[in-house]
Amino acid sequence: MIGGNPGAVQGAFRALADPTRRDILVFLSRRDMTIGEVAGRFDITRAAVKKHLTILEEGALISVHPSGRERINRLEPLGLKTVADWLSYFNRFWDERLRSLHDAIEEEERQKDD
Repeated sequence: MIGGNPGAVQGAFRALADPTRRDILVFLSRRDMTIGEVAGRFDITRAAVKKHLTILEEGALISVHPSGRERINRLEPLGLKTVADWLSYFNRFWDERLRSLHDAIEEEERQKDD
């Protein structure tokens, strides 16, 4: 199987499917934020931001930690590693294909020179 736990990969890709959630991850890569801080960066309701954060948490891409009355959202690099590991399989695939193409072009050039 490619990339480990299929449920983890599926949850992470579900979370990454939405551009707003991808933007939230970029903000959280810079610093941990409360729901209010995240919501302040978007022209959507706080409830909509909360739903996005919940999906990101379910996908293991963020974690939420209580701090007094606030809930602090934090990027989880290991969740992103799950996605990166899955995608790395295809990097190897393309490396092999491109290497084969390179070899074929070199062989064709050698034949033209003969």
